[in-house]
Amino acid sequence: MTYNLLSVQPLDVATVAAALAQCLQVRAQEVDVADETTDQDLRNWDALVLCETARVRGDVATSLDIYIQDSVQPQPAERELASAFAQAAGTAVLFPAEETPPSAYWLATAEGLVTRARLYGSDDEEPRLTIDRVETPVGQLPHVTVARIPEIVRELKIATPLADAFAAHLQRLQPEETSTPGAPAWTARTCLGAWEKLVRQLEAAWAPSGWYPQDLYRERLEARDKLEQVCTQLPENITVLLHNSLDPLDALFAELTVEDTDLLRKELGRLEDAAAEHGWWWNRRPEPLPW
Repeated sequence: MTYNLLSVQPLDVATVAAALAQCLQVRAQEVDVADETTDQDLRNWDALVLCETARVRGDVATSLDIYIQDSVQPQPAERELASAFAQAAGTAVLFPAEETPPSAYWLATAEGLVTRARLYGSDDEEPRLTIDRVETPVGQLPHVTVARIPEIVRELKIATPLADAFAAHLQRLQPEETSTPGAPAWTARTCLGAWEKLVRQLEAAWAPSGWYPQDLYRERLEARDKLEQVCTQLPENITVLLHNSLDPLDALFAELTVEDTDLLRKELGRLEDAAAEHGWWWNRRPEPLPW
């Protein structure tokens, strides 16, 4: 299994080797670590753990490409290894997040904290890496802005079983319209998916992020509005399928929210005179608000 870690502190070969041996509970001689100066002919290519390190410019000092043989068991998840390595080496360690943006990272500290981070690389021939933001203060990074990272929440992979089942039916009934942006079937499919993501995250108390961006919440209420509008443009059999998926989501949303008269509209920038243009979901809100 391979792992890609970035250390905030510069690390020499000996420090990396000792930390990996400790984390993976293998003998030190079973760990082979090399840097740019290492003679490749002298390496132990049969070692249980192989690691190549390189110096990096910017807020990150050392990159580590780690390979662990299958015989090393258990094989830790990247988050688990990064956290253990950070504590063993006494450094903050970044590792890639699962979300789409290339800037999305996790950061593990020597104190055991794991938080979100945003990392950018410059366009220089030798890129300079900048940690632009972290969601929790990190002692080794006092200069880095501490703030939430909204694009990560937008890209979270949220299970949407009802929307997926509806999309599968649509694909069989109207394959061309289902794939055509702007078509009623496409709108129904995408908006139902957006609505289910909101309801599922509300049900999970906003896990795994623990919060929800205000603009994304507004977008997904608007997606629910569009579902009402598109129902008049769909054949009756598809409208029935849509409501079969929509009704349990609406019921769950109503169960998990409280009645609201004006707080949510003010928070989302909605004027009271526009109330008639939106559905009842604009008159209910999570308690407390997630942003």
